[in-house]
Amino acid sequence: MLTCSHMVLRTYWLKMVEEAWSRKSIVWLSGVRRVGKTFLCKTIPDIEYFDCELPSTRRQMEDPEGFLSKLKNKKVVVDEIHRLPNPSEFLKIAADHFPSIKIIATGSSTLQASSRFRDSLTGRKAEIWLTPMMSQDLIDFGNQDLSHRLLRGGLPPFFLSPNLLETDFQEWIDSYWAKDIQELFRLERRTSFQRFLELLFIQSGGLFEATRFAIPCEVSRGTISNYLAVLSGTWVIHVIRPFSTRRSVEIISAPKIYAFDTGFVCYFRGWHQLRDDDLGLLWEHWVLNEIHSRLQSPSVRYWRDKRGHEVDFILILRGKKPIAIECKWRADNFEPGNLKAFRYHYPEGPNWIVCQNVDREYIRSYNSFKVEFMGLQEFGKKLDQLVRKH
Repeated sequence: MLTCSHMVLRTYWLKMVEEAWSRKSIVWLSGVRRVGKTFLCKTIPDIEYFDCELPSTRRQMEDPEGFLSKLKNKKVVVDEIHRLPNPSEFLKIAADHFPSIKIIATGSSTLQASSRFRDSLTGRKAEIWLTPMMSQDLIDFGNQDLSHRLLRGGLPPFFLSPNLLETDFQEWIDSYWAKDIQELFRLERRTSFQRFLELLFIQSGGLFEATRFAIPCEVSRGTISNYLAVLSGTWVIHVIRPFSTRRSVEIISAPKIYAFDTGFVCYFRGWHQLRDDDLGLLWEHWVLNEIHSRLQSPSVRYWRDKRGHEVDFILILRGKKPIAIECKWRADNFEPGNLKAFRYHYPEGPNWIVCQNVDREYIRSYNSFKVEFMGLQEFGKKLDQLVRKH
């Protein structure tokens, strides 16, 4: 595991924290277990760190006003804040009465997902979703071997480990159940929940229908829907819903499901070495991770019609025409049929083909529409421009 003495400055995320603090005094930093929240916080200059897993820390915070009064004008990390008896009250007092204190609070779920937070602190906080390692992280960590990132995944300890064992993945699953699911949601039937998670990881990138999972997991359809909401609220599963204006020719209800990390997809599929046939699916996950990292929003769509035409991702931004995104490991694998079907119904909007083997962006015309081919670097720049405009 990465130690404090060998910390990497994750420049993209550190900049995001500073920008968030310029808007609000409270920053909520969420992300899956071992994604690097604690290490990121400890690399912030002049930061004071408090770990709420320690009983001594929790005792200090029993009187929030007395605790905060000693930290005026300081930067403070409150790690694993959900361990406090009333974390939302603590943050509300800090935001309303101690605005000079810059606080970054960490947790594994969205505030809205957990019953431990009685108040979502609307208007009092900025939120950052720390995703598994994205493109800038590879530069910061000094290893831009994409195959290594796809196979190991984007949790820094897994990415950096010289000898990653299969037991490390199972240990993560066990820790996720014990420290996130049990503490935040108190679900029962661990075997059913973990079976459901395993099946989702194996089928990552495919269409989801709750009834298909109920029998193998030995629970009801309603329980499956509840499990999915918990997995989505803790960033472990991404639910990609279809884009539609409810046309009779479109798929309008079935979502697609993506695992949070390529390393877990490879582990549960039994992939120890990557074959050419594996790369397309993993590249699709990598592109989705880049979208999530930069847009800081899970609200991505996909499109599919009843004839089987499908576009990987659709971005919908207020006041903008839909952006169609196709993910291709190699540019010469692109066929325009799916985009042509989509643009028949939605003629206006950019068409982006994100390819692993494209170094410089270029444009091709296909009869009535144009397509921009780009690598991940150009794609990241375009996503950053969208963020700045909105």
